[in-house]
Amino acid sequence: MLKDTFGREFHYLRLSITEACNFRCQYCLPDGYDGPANDAFMSIQEIDTLVQAFAGLGTSKVRITGGEPSLRRDFTDILSQTKRTPGIHQVAITTHGARLERFARQWQQAGLDQVNVSIDSLDPRQFSAITGQDKLQQVLKGLDAALDAGLNVKVNTVLLADFSAARLNRFLTWLKTMPVTLRFIELMETGEHADFFQAQHQSGTPLKSYLENNGWAPISRDRSAGPAIEYQHPDYEGKIGLILPYSKDFCKSCNRLRVAANGNLHLCLFSEEGIPMRSLLKEGNTTAVQAFLQEALGNKHASHFLHEGNTGATRHLAMLGG
Repeated sequence: MLKDTFGREFHYLRLSITEACNFRCQYCLPDGYDGPANDAFMSIQEIDTLVQAFAGLGTSKVRITGGEPSLRRDFTDILSQTKRTPGIHQVAITTHGARLERFARQWQQAGLDQVNVSIDSLDPRQFSAITGQDKLQQVLKGLDAALDAGLNVKVNTVLLADFSAARLNRFLTWLKTMPVTLRFIELMETGEHADFFQAQHQSGTPLKSYLENNGWAPISRDRSAGPAIEYQHPDYEGKIGLILPYSKDFCKSCNRLRVAANGNLHLCLFSEEGIPMRSLLKEGNTTAVQAFLQEALGNKHASHFLHEGNTGATRHLAMLGG
């Protein structure tokens, strides 16, 4: 089992397979993607070695992220390969959702269990302003297709300074009959967007208080779950989650490690730098990768340093998929 010096066990791998994305979200890639092509990132053979190594050390859940992971031509093959790995019980993706309507069932048949889709507003004009794409209806149809395919669906919404009671009420009305988990995420500072963070960051604590004062009850956390505190309400089909990285003890329950599309290990989303292991992956030696991972975990800190304004090597969220 992968375990750090603080006794935290790591069952969950967040695996980026590309940095590329064709959306222009304000808080991530407002000027569009201008980085390496997909052939610069890990091959499917390297990904196989990596996932096998993690699975052999007790990892049971893999989330495939980007950028936008479905932009890789071998994306479906990566899904299938990951799910076939002995020990991997759950495969999830994070996506902008624009291709879900067309591919949800195909991806489910390839082994996908869960999908997280970014929707920062249910107002088409506001959605377009935030993402740079007028595709809200296309994304919502994708959610329906994912649910029809039997996938567990979660929706991510970044809290920004203009997040209003009207936008919250629109989401709550939607959740009355929509069986998804809507997760509100505090905006996190990244290296390229310090000014945007200062202008737009909004604490999620008032929303937490609102939920707890209006009949929303916390749900027990599964060991392979992400960092969200989740709530349910008897009058709603959907659930609500909160991801509050600036809250006290946020890192205490950390159970996940990250690998960037270039093959670097990141002990935290906001590590000072990624640790190169591409050469080991190219060799296909899972035993060597496992030894590397166990040694590297000795350097994992108890917490990130976001409160101090230290964003580490994370220039933008597309580098590691959040």
